[in-house]
Amino acid sequence: MSTEGTPAPYMQITGHYRRQIIDGELAPGTQLPGVRAIAEKFSVAHQTAANAIAQLAVEGYVYTSPRRGAFVSDTALAASTPRDRLDRVQRTGSIHGKGETVRVTSAALVVPPVYVGELFGLDGGDQVVRREWVTGRGQDRLSLSVSWHPATFAVQVPDLLSTDAGKADHLITQIMHATGRRITHARDDFHARAADRREAGLLGLHEGSIILAGAHRWSDDLGMVEYGEWCLPELHTIGYEYTPTP
Repeated sequence: MSTEGTPAPYMQITGHYRRQIIDGELAPGTQLPGVRAIAEKFSVAHQTAANAIAQLAVEGYVYTSPRRGAFVSDTALAASTPRDRLDRVQRTGSIHGKGETVRVTSAALVVPPVYVGELFGLDGGDQVVRREWVTGRGQDRLSLSVSWHPATFAVQVPDLLSTDAGKADHLITQIMHATGRRITHARDDFHARAADRREAGLLGLHEGSIILAGAHRWSDDLGMVEYGEWCLPELHTIGYEYTPTP
């Protein structure tokens, strides 16, 4: 199952179920297959399957019960990273996971802050598309996000200026289809800080609560396709795998 340059077999299995949990395909309380069934499904030893379940438990995605098995944790507040969302777009065409809710609070053409304009190579006074939304699952608010796109995209993809939540899920797919652009470079940055009044209000927190804030840049050879900023409440977990260069 394992090949050179790929994660160890148990981590591949862990990744399979982690993606299903983050995507919302496995809801809280769902029982995972037993060790024997997982071993047969992935053609690995029982210990390898057991190690995969143990890793999911360490990460907080599942809890185990003696003689009953492993279950998706009710408290697994797993939020999608930009990498998770881009991967989901490539796999399913959808940027949000199953069961996630979206409330779009604004969508408009605006003159951006100077640093955003510089990212897009704009002159002073030029506009970009700015979208803001809150993502949740059940009663939990998972993230507050803002995305910025070239103003020309609004002509090619009019839904970028809509606050209708039903039109939000496939916007990246629409952009790629309408413009012929492809995201070939991506970078994520993170830092922890206190939430300001606006962020706290939208996330249901007290002003000054500690949040994880991040930014992502999705681009191709023609320039920026999307620049995004987002923040997550405390205790929400994000993570991704990578293969170190030998």
